[in-house]
Amino acid sequence: MGSNAILPQAKAATNEAGRKLLQSLAEEENNHRQTFEGIYNAIRQGRDWPHIDLGTDRAVDIRDTLVRTCQALGVSVGGTSSELDAVNLAIDKEKKSYDFYEKQVSHAIYDTEKSFYEALAREEREHELTLLDYYDYLTDPAGWFVKAEHPSLDGG
Repeated sequence: MGSNAILPQAKAATNEAGRKLLQSLAEEENNHRQTFEGIYNAIRQGRDWPHIDLGTDRAVDIRDTLVRTCQALGVSVGGTSSELDAVNLAIDKEKKSYDFYEKQVSHAIYDTEKSFYEALAREEREHELTLLDYYDYLTDPAGWFVKAEHPSLDGG
């Protein structure tokens, strides 16, 4: 999505959950940019596509942090229309990033390249789901808590 697109949204967030979430996503996107720069430099120097270890699944850590922060904030939170618009924009950009990386998988030449794009696609999808979760929290905190505490109400 690009960290430059997220940083203003992070600063404008009206609550701690939004600030933490958007700042974490900005850091993730900056890490992606640095990784791409490393790949570009390796290929530019005539080397094969390098093996990239994206490390631990930070996207899951971001989601877990969001849940804990929202639980600490409680139900007296609501998003402003500009914050909801910003979250929707972020959701759309994460979806587009996911689609782009999925497309790159089919064009990959090296196995390491394919694995890299698959990992990025998973991260972007997790970012999108986390943002959707945050949007739900902003628009219906009480309903969000019901889902967070009782993910399955079907008795199974």
